Amino acid sequence: LEKHSFFKEVLNATTFNQPSLNEFMSLGRPTWVKVRNILQQLLSKDNPTLRDSSLRNEILFKLTDIVNLVPASIGDYTDFYSSREHASNMGKIFRPDEEPLKPNWLWMPIGYHGRASSIIMSGQPVRRPLGQIKAPNTPPVYGRCAKLDLELEMAFFVGPGNALGDPISIKNAEHHMFGMVLMNDWSARDIQAWEYVPLGPFGGKNFATTISPWIVTFEALEPFRVQGPAQDPQPLPYLKDDKPAGYNIDLFVYINNKNLNQPFQLAHSNYKYMYWSMTQQLTHHTVTGCNMKPGDLLGSGTISGPADNQYGSLMELSWNGKKPIALPSGEKRTFFEDGDTCILRGWAQGNGYRIGFGECKAEILPCLPIDSKL
Repeated sequence: LEKHSFFKEVLNATTFNQPSLNEFMSLGRPTWVKVRNILQQLLSKDNPTLRDSSLRNEILFKLTDIVNLVPASIGDYTDFYSSREHASNMGKIFRPDEEPLKPNWLWMPIGYHGRASSIIMSGQPVRRPLGQIKAPNTPPVYGRCAKLDLELEMAFFVGPGNALGDPISIKNAEHHMFGMVLMNDWSARDIQAWEYVPLGPFGGKNFATTISPWIVTFEALEPFRVQGPAQDPQPLPYLKDDKPAGYNIDLFVYINNKNLNQPFQLAHSNYKYMYWSMTQQLTHHTVTGCNMKPGDLLGSGTISGPADNQYGSLMELSWNGKKPIALPSGEKRTFFEDGDTCILRGWAQGNGYRIGFGECKAEILPCLPIDSKL
């Protein structure tokens, strides 16, 4: 389309002739909206420009003929911890004799800096990691992760960035947000449990993060905007948003393997349950003056709902292995086994139409031989 000058009034001649969408992301919402409107007009069934033209065969491709790539060059990746239900469940599991939420959780979006280099595209397999693991009352050992878990998440790409030392305000945050994808922040729970005190996740999270290939813009999601959960205590003034900042997006987790006739649903959650919104996450991320860049990726954190079939991780669904999950094949799961495939799906359901995110999936490969790197 760009080569045939369909965007000549909006973009320069090479905006899309790039290995990533970073340049387009940097242009801002007014430009994104203009390009979206052009695409909607061209793809309308009532518009003959492509419908009745030989250009259609040059411009449109079958999904089976394309290879999906990570859509942006991701300079930095941050993952948050913004579902109250998930954070409470994890607190109950790991600290049963304490308050589930730490005192700071209700005052700010908690996050950590992840590893951008290991963000991979849906369909690429994930190798089970090796690492340090410690059982109670025994010394740590080097070995195979036995508690390989998913995290049902969504993530958004940053559009225009901000200068170092110049925070993004809550009122302007949406102007810096390009669009959303599904995300699975793979987690090695046994490695994570031993390492995370005092500085948080490291090797238990850095080996793979899978995202879906199709970025859904916030213009497409506008009809599904909803008010998020009530926040008590009231956020500090810099985090107060004047308008609803949640989205009604149904999210599903499935498992599949050679013994199942079809993917088996493990959970059905919804993005609307998120306590801290994306605008609050971005605002808090930059409040110290941190500079964001086009293509940076911010993960939502695990999206769990209030019911036990709405939990966004196997850690919660199996309650750290105490409640095995029965599969139709007769197998049971507490965490993923080699050969399992985890599939995330999501969509926003309208009246007679659906805004879909595609799939976010990966098969689990066996770990390397334990002595291969010694």
